[in-house]
Amino acid sequence: MRLRGLIRKEAFQIVRDPSAIGIAFLLPVILLLIFGYGVSLDAEHVPVGLVIEKQGPAISQFVSGFYHSEYFEPIIYPSIQKAERALMDREVVGIVWTRSNFERTVLSTSDAPIGVIVNGVDANQARIIEGYIMGVWMNWLGQYARSKGMELNIPVVIKHRIWFNSAVRSRNFLVPGLIAVIMTLIGGMLTSMVVAREWERGTMEALLVTPVRKREIILGKTIPYFLLGMGGMAISVAMAIWIFHVPFRGSFWALSLSSALFMLTAIGLGLIISVTAGSQFVAGQIAIVITFLPAFMLSGFVFDIGSMPLAIQAITHIVAARYFVSILQTLFLAGDVWPIFTVNCLWLAGMALFFFIVIKRRFQKRLQ
Repeated sequence: MRLRGLIRKEAFQIVRDPSAIGIAFLLPVILLLIFGYGVSLDAEHVPVGLVIEKQGPAISQFVSGFYHSEYFEPIIYPSIQKAERALMDREVVGIVWTRSNFERTVLSTSDAPIGVIVNGVDANQARIIEGYIMGVWMNWLGQYARSKGMELNIPVVIKHRIWFNSAVRSRNFLVPGLIAVIMTLIGGMLTSMVVAREWERGTMEALLVTPVRKREIILGKTIPYFLLGMGGMAISVAMAIWIFHVPFRGSFWALSLSSALFMLTAIGLGLIISVTAGSQFVAGQIAIVITFLPAFMLSGFVFDIGSMPLAIQAITHIVAARYFVSILQTLFLAGDVWPIFTVNCLWLAGMALFFFIVIKRRFQKRLQ
């Protein structure tokens, strides 16, 4: 009965404070739209300079591959000097240079018939553009060899077979991880200011003199925000499937269970911040620093954990978003892979239990 009264009180507080509803339902929509459309590892419509020293039918066929590709916006330059100047001015990000002896050396190994220059300031983009140019080159080279009645002699032929994300869309990989990052921020923000707000408004003193137990206060502040967070999670998943068209191959009950464990972890961390901080402003600042930033940088959402230094890899084990990112990416792209799901859920359950034990010990039902 007391617990129900506390939940009802907190629900009325949420209704009177629209910011909580905005954080739960409006913030994930805005962040998903901004990051979902703004963050991409794909390179499309890349301006690339083409330098053609001598025209010919073979060169025309090769160059047409760039015009028919969605990845390139080719620009013709009369000389390599002007193309290099355009590269320095960042008018293009790469140069494909066909020499005057292109048609004579195209199927021989005596000399390179084309030259490729790529802006390497952004190493990731440079590798992607290099791969795209190589794809256009190899596709045309095979067609040209067949038209001459010759067999293209390549020592190793690579046959690509891509699992789980056959379209190779970076959005399919990024959006599930983005959901985990956003829900980390929402779970922390929803609860980080709850207890601090009670102290600032003077309502905590009135609550402490009531016969309610400590665990009832904690549950009364957890359950309403848990339901709000799960609502925000449902909106995020719906946007991922129907707006960003990310395939979902897992089961919804597995998604619901892992989301619930993660939301408890995020809320637990937020309550620890709220109990520790003395004001809403301080609690909000701490929540951003220790929830959003680690989730963004150390969860594997953008940066591969295996490529990080060993010391940083060890730190990622205390970032709850690391486990939820792994679960979401697996459920969306691969399906119900139970070893991955079980291990990461156990980590989340252990972290949630630890956080609530800390909350119970830190929260004192008496005036300081």
